[in-house]
Amino acid sequence: MDRPLPGSQGLAVSSTYGLDDRLLIPAWKFLKIMPQEVSVSYQAIKSKVYRLIDTLVVGDKSEIEVQESIRRWWELIHPADRPIAQKYLQLVLDRSCTALDAIEEGLTDATNHEASCRSDSAKAFKLVERVVKQNTKHTVLSSSI
Repeated sequence: MDRPLPGSQGLAVSSTYGLDDRLLIPAWKFLKIMPQEVSVSYQAIKSKVYRLIDTLVVGDKSEIEVQESIRRWWELIHPADRPIAQKYLQLVLDRSCTALDAIEEGLTDATNHEASCRSDSAKAFKLVERVVKQNTKHTVLSSSI
C-alpha cells in the first residue's frame, strides 16, 4: 500500500518495511528529507522579488517581514550559487528601481506635481540589497572559520 511521505506534498512511497534494531519499521523513516532547493535563474529571482514587492504594495507584509523573508530565502540558496543569485538579484533590483523612477517621473509630468515619496521605491530595494550583502558577509565569515 502506498502512502504519502510526511512533508512530501503528496509523493507516495511503498509501504515496505525495514529492520532497525530488530524492529520492523516503515521504510519512509529511513529516508532523509533533503532541504528545499532554490532556483537561481533570472526568472525565478525576478518572480521572488516581484512577489515580495506585491506583498508590500497590498499590505500583506511589512518591511521587516519582507526582510526576514529574503533572509530565509537567501539561506536556502547553496553557497556556490550565491554569486550568480546576487548578480541576478542586483540586476532585477536595478531594473525595478529604474521602472519605478520612470513611473514616478511620468506621474509628475502628467500631474505637474512632485511625487510625495520619491525616495521610497529606492529605499525598499536598498533594504533587500542590504540584507543580501549582510548574509553574504556572514556566510563568507562562517566558511572561513
